[in-house]
Amino acid sequence: MPLAYPQHASVPRPARPDVLVLAGVTLLLLVGALGRVPALAVVALAAAASCALAGTRLSRLAAASPLPAPAQVPARSRTARRRPAASRRVAVLLDAAVVTAGLTAAGLPLAGPGHRSAVAVSGLAAAAALFVAGLPAVPRSSDPSARARLRGAVDASAAGLGLVLAGWLLLPRDPLDPPVRLAVAVAVGGLALAVLVELTGPHRRTGAARCRAGAALTLSGLVLLAALPAGAAPQRAALLSVPPLVGGVLLTAAGARRATRPEPAPPEAPTRVWPRAVVPAVAAVAAVGWQLRDGGPPDLTAILLALALAPPLVLRDLLRADEPPLARADTAPERSGSTGRSRTGAPLDRPALLRALAALRDAPAPAGALLVVDLHGPGPASDGHQAGEAVLAEALRRARAVVGPRDLLADVTATGFTVVTEAGPVLAYALGTRLLGALTQPYEVAGAVLRLRVGVGLAEIGNGGPEDVLRQADLARRRAVQLGRDRVEWYDAYLEEQLVRRLDLERELPGAVARGELDLVYQPVLDLTDGQPVGAEALLRWRSPVLGTVLPAEFLPVAEDLDIVGELGCWVLDRACRQLAAWSAGSRQLWMAVNVTVRELAAPDFVPRTAAVLDAYGLAPERLVVEVAEPRVGAELPTVVARLAGLRSLGVRTALDDFRAEHASLAQLRRLPIDLLKVGPQLVDPADPQRPLIDVVVNVGDRLGLDIVAEELESAGLIDGARRAGCRYGQGFALARPATAERVEAYFEEFPTASR
Repeated sequence: MPLAYPQHASVPRPARPDVLVLAGVTLLLLVGALGRVPALAVVALAAAASCALAGTRLSRLAAASPLPAPAQVPARSRTARRRPAASRRVAVLLDAAVVTAGLTAAGLPLAGPGHRSAVAVSGLAAAAALFVAGLPAVPRSSDPSARARLRGAVDASAAGLGLVLAGWLLLPRDPLDPPVRLAVAVAVGGLALAVLVELTGPHRRTGAARCRAGAALTLSGLVLLAALPAGAAPQRAALLSVPPLVGGVLLTAAGARRATRPEPAPPEAPTRVWPRAVVPAVAAVAAVGWQLRDGGPPDLTAILLALALAPPLVLRDLLRADEPPLARADTAPERSGSTGRSRTGAPLDRPALLRALAALRDAPAPAGALLVVDLHGPGPASDGHQAGEAVLAEALRRARAVVGPRDLLADVTATGFTVVTEAGPVLAYALGTRLLGALTQPYEVAGAVLRLRVGVGLAEIGNGGPEDVLRQADLARRRAVQLGRDRVEWYDAYLEEQLVRRLDLERELPGAVARGELDLVYQPVLDLTDGQPVGAEALLRWRSPVLGTVLPAEFLPVAEDLDIVGELGCWVLDRACRQLAAWSAGSRQLWMAVNVTVRELAAPDFVPRTAAVLDAYGLAPERLVVEVAEPRVGAELPTVVARLAGLRSLGVRTALDDFRAEHASLAQLRRLPIDLLKVGPQLVDPADPQRPLIDVVVNVGDRLGLDIVAEELESAGLIDGARRAGCRYGQGFALARPATAERVEAYFEEFPTASR
């Protein structure tokens, strides 16, 4: 049987210097936490390494931004003349800020205990000034409404208070006075909030946003260093400054590189609100747990900060509940003859659908899903026919009865429609299941009973723009159709990769035979009693110049759908018999096994065509073995029995592959005219629970005159297990790997007496 090899996809790898620096910093933090290295020494080494890398990149960026010569820039393009100068200035100032932060952290161990706070504060002030002077301008966006600004302020206040609470609980209590501790907590919480906002906002993909987030992280690390106790041996709390300091300088350098590139700015992305709500909450809960672990009671400041979190959270929910996001999208005109303005009362067009998706994407807590419903059957298939219109009208009536009052039914066509819902993933899937149950019920039209086959594709809103979400849901719909309809399929990135791969296979596979892209490899089959080769199995490979090597398990289902599996089978049989004739020219009398699908075997001309190929190459029929997979036999059992009997009448031997050793499989063995029975490794593995079944299989095979072949033997233990079980033949990597005809022939030369 064809062996399935794993497919590897190329994955972008991070730059090696970053990996080395981060690995070194992680190791330093570990030894510092264990007390093997002083905390300030860890801070100094980590800051020096990361700032040196970031500073080098920013210096190169500044040097790579030369001013163009006046003759090279048109006089009217003043912006073009100014941009390189601005890029250089930004890179220089950010480089200075990063170097200042690194020197501040690296100089702390050299300063006396009484001067460390002054050194940290001075470095913090200098770095902050350089960052303020050097950060690129924030990209412009549309001016938000007063309501949107209020929502943003409420979200920011809730997240900021959570981060301040976390900072207050995590900062050391004894060395710091309460006012200083609160000021540091507010500073760290505010900077952390700035990072969170920049990395989740609509412009987070821009270099400017990354620069601002990196600057806030760097400054928060310096704030923590400035708040260190003045004693000679600072506590391990100094290690808390390492992650923001290291991550901040590296993020600043990466953002500056993107901000100064002469390329168009990336499009706005939907605001990610859930990290703004989840991260502060998780930080606050973890900080409370940390304090309770130390046995410290909650103080008045922590209680007040926790109570202050309640009003913004309540106000945020009230603002969201006050204005349904889909209300702004319900502006499309009604169909002629319809009345009312109910959101689900009339089908809407494609622009209304896109507006609804955009409204949900731009909401403050964004959620919801898009369902694309595919209808297939005698009703919708008869486009323009009275029966088709009646079935479609009834399908829409059923859909409106299922969807909720806040859901939007839109983009109705003769073959389906879409539903936009505010529900989360679980409820959206449940809605898809209810639609499936309602739409697949029988339809009574003009005295006839019709049925539809329904496929539903689902995609979450928030994973891109409206067109992206629509494309994702449609890909999920296509997957549901490919799998036979009457099912609900979710979109994910792996699904898209599969569908794109499928399209590539469908495009490249036709004509592969004519282009000479098919190839055969051969895996020897050995007699387990004496170790002599008795034959080989021909394994098909598709060497595509576009897709690489593709295995039969992947492209044969595509070939069946394209109805070209017969063409591939003819090529395999001819090439395998030609190779067998070449091997039989000498003294070796080996047999060749060829895999065929049930569809190939069911072809009326399969038996005479096989006889013609054997006659063309002058081969004895018993040297050919035709294999068919047992799991595919059941649906076409009478036809398979007839074709296998026809092959045996020619003298061709037959084999049943992938035998499952189940009760039904054992029962139908008596009906199948076969000579060889191939079993998997689980039946001969002493450690596998199915191991006792091999005794039953061998006994049945002996009574029916069948030889047992154990395949996929990939260890000496499996070979020994197959031999002890009574299997006569074996094949697998532990015996011989599949190889080209030349290599297999050289392998056979090592057994001069090979003849079966």
